[in-house]
Amino acid sequence: MSIVRSIEVIAQSPNGFDDACREAIKEASKTLRGINSFWIKNAECIIENDQITMFRVNGKISFLVEENR
Repeated sequence: MSIVRSIEVIAQSPNGFDDACREAIKEASKTLRGINSFWIKNAECIIENDQITMFRVNGKISFLVEENR
């Protein structure tokens, strides 16, 4: 039987939502194995002086829990 867990993360990038998602997965993969999806719960832009300065995503990263054998 497979068990999947998820953690909620927030990541940001000045280069767009796609890059923010990639950063979230890159950082999570430093401590997690078996990542299989990233569900975007919320996306927002940070605006300063009428310009978008940061793209931020809040989402859940799902990963397979390893079995103890």
